[in-house]
Amino acid sequence: MAPPADPLAAVEARLGHAFGDRNLLLQALTHRSYANEHPSTQDNEGLAFLGDAVLQLVVTEQLWQATPGDAVGVLTPRRAEMVSGVSLARWAARLELGPLLRLGRGEQQQGGQVKESVLATALEAVLGALYLEGGLPVVRRVVASLALW
Repeated sequence: MAPPADPLAAVEARLGHAFGDRNLLLQALTHRSYANEHPSTQDNEGLAFLGDAVLQLVVTEQLWQATPGDAVGVLTPRRAEMVSGVSLARWAARLELGPLLRLGRGEQQQGGQVKESVLATALEAVLGALYLEGGLPVVRRVVASLALW
């Protein structure tokens, strides 16, 4: 099967969101190792920082709404499990982000496209980019589709 002519369009379709600023999506898929080799390129770490905070809010909100009577002592570990690196890497794999990542040569050679930490950071960065583009409603929808409540 031939790769799609426009890989960004494929991930946009999986996300259910067409980016107005595709450079934002491209940045979300750019690992720091690639940015180090291409000095005029921004990496995804700032977007991942934002995406992590947005993800925490959305998951907390959805857990609280789904189980309003549960104690904080029950909800907190549930949230931690949902936003763990393992879960985020699984979500990134479901979105097929790995093959789209822009990695430096060394990271590529070390299997960065399937590394849990790299995939989790990319997923957080994509969520950060989605938040900047569409706000909480878009992030809520994407997280709900990925989290398999």
